[in-house]
Amino acid sequence: MNRSGLVRTLLAGALALASCADAQQRTSGHEFALKEDSASFWNLIAKDTELKVIGKDFGFTEGPVWEPAGTLLVSDEGKNELCRLFPDGHHETVMKLGDPDGNTRDGKQRLIVTASVLRALIRLAPDESRYDVLADRYQGMRLNSPNDVTLGPDGALYFTDPTLDLVKGEKQETPFQGVYRLDRHGKLSLLIRDLVQPNGLAFSPDGKFLYVDDTDRRTVWRYRFHHNGSVSDGALFAEEKSDGERGVPDGMKVDRKGNLYVTGPGGIWVWNPDGKRVGRILLPSVPANLTWGGKDRSTLFITAGHFVYSLNMKAIGYLPYSDPKERK
Repeated sequence: MNRSGLVRTLLAGALALASCADAQQRTSGHEFALKEDSASFWNLIAKDTELKVIGKDFGFTEGPVWEPAGTLLVSDEGKNELCRLFPDGHHETVMKLGDPDGNTRDGKQRLIVTASVLRALIRLAPDESRYDVLADRYQGMRLNSPNDVTLGPDGALYFTDPTLDLVKGEKQETPFQGVYRLDRHGKLSLLIRDLVQPNGLAFSPDGKFLYVDDTDRRTVWRYRFHHNGSVSDGALFAEEKSDGERGVPDGMKVDRKGNLYVTGPGGIWVWNPDGKRVGRILLPSVPANLTWGGKDRSTLFITAGHFVYSLNMKAIGYLPYSDPKERK
């Protein structure tokens, strides 16, 4: 699909303010702070680390993707565009697109985007001049509003499809909010359908587990992942509930040791592989998503409302698309 159909898309996107984004646009009520729940938290982050603002003046930031050139690809849901943020702090428009959300790269390093207004998972051309729709229907029914996406250990794409960004006035055709698998041949399979509002998702670095958070219930779920692309044994992994603090479970990433970093009330909640919270990273603006980057993947890049932050970590991040050797 080329850009000729974008006018209608952008008009529709301008009418839609996702409930999740609207809630998170405000400040968290916190200053930057590190709160430990376990001494092991300090193995992941230095006590004197500094939070840096590396980008500002966005509408609402989402879906960061680190690029080897030192740039960061960011969704701006508020301004309906994909942007590239440069090391000097300025950003440029990559493509106008109605309410882009989560992003990743596939096994061939092509950019994959969840396009909420299009109600589709799309792939940008290498020159970023156009996109192709990879999936927009399940069993003949339009998807809701694809939200986040990741590359799986098997090379397939996995994405969530809540109704969080469904444009007001548009009909919900799929009668559930699902988690899907899109294989290399374009076959779409439903994996999970019993979450209320599935949002962020990530695989453990050993490929044994798939994590999905449920924004509505403020919970994180863990599923056993099988080599044929199916999941089983879904179980509650963690809860992110906090009275009086803004923010909900949204984006998530893992480090190479399997620790899970999930946005939540007040900032980022950090869980060890056993489901024990080891600490929280409190932020001035409520974060929506995050990713690893930098030369050694020890920098955490965080999208939060109008801003993009960076935070130097002791932990080394896991990015399934960055190095095929990392996918076990």
